[in-house]
Amino acid sequence: MIPDNIASNLSPNSRDLPQRLLEMAALEAYREGRITTFQMRELLGLSRMEIEGFLKDHGVYLDYTITELEHDRGALEELLNRHNR
Repeated sequence: MIPDNIASNLSPNSRDLPQRLLEMAALEAYREGRITTFQMRELLGLSRMEIEGFLKDHGVYLDYTITELEHDRGALEELLNRHNR
């Protein structure tokens, strides 16, 4: 159990504390290179644009990997193929 005085320093609204702790853990894992932006998006339920804003708000630079580029390229190709049918 997190003491109230510490919990209030982490998140002003105690109902937001679990989400705030998840965000803090995700940011730290991302900074350490243990998760990708794609994994972070899945974990936090955010879009690509939202993740970019989230990282910027927390002073973290986007680390866009080749794997993520390939994933995004594949998704774009699939969308274009659907549109061209």
